[in-house]
Amino acid sequence: MQPLPPDISIVLADDHPLVRAGIRSILSSIAGVRILAEVGDGRELLECLERLTPDIVITDISMPGMDGLTALVQIRSRYPEVRVVVLSMHDAPEQIQAAMAAGACAYLRKDASDFELGSALHSVRATGSYVSAAVMKQLLADKPPSVSDQLTPRQLEILMMLVRGMTSKEIGYALGLSSKTVDVHRGRIMERVGVRDLASLVVYAARHGLIKL
Repeated sequence: MQPLPPDISIVLADDHPLVRAGIRSILSSIAGVRILAEVGDGRELLECLERLTPDIVITDISMPGMDGLTALVQIRSRYPEVRVVVLSMHDAPEQIQAAMAAGACAYLRKDASDFELGSALHSVRATGSYVSAAVMKQLLADKPPSVSDQLTPRQLEILMMLVRGMTSKEIGYALGLSSKTVDVHRGRIMERVGVRDLASLVVYAARHGLIKL
């Protein structure tokens, strides 16, 4: 008799307790899935990963404090062995592209079926990625240049810090860069997205679904 495959260990991040409860219920019905912990925002998620090493993180993007996209970039940098599945109510191509550029292995809508979520988790565990038909349709639709077309992962990381009001010195300290290097990145980001000031950069981030105003 063949041995059973090991459990897929999960850390779940979503700021809405009722939504988390619903996702938890679905996950509990999927064979071979084990939930290690639940958290309410990106900062809690990173703190949790200092203690636990799940196979997969399931996270929303829009969360208060540190959102899922910012946390995703940090996870890819600090914990490259942890795979991330984004579960969001939004499916704008720009948001999908931004999440994939930041390191997501899969992107699903929150109305995905139980079967699809299970398929995604097992595929991500086995192959490192999963692409749903609905997401692929959105990505193939005609659209203007996405965030990932315009910015590198490092620039995206700095953009998210800038629009949250962090100074060049604070960003440099967090990323191990000099403030002058951060200023250079900031100038290149503004040049690439076609804006001239921080206020316009915030509007750009909001229009592309990276933050909520």
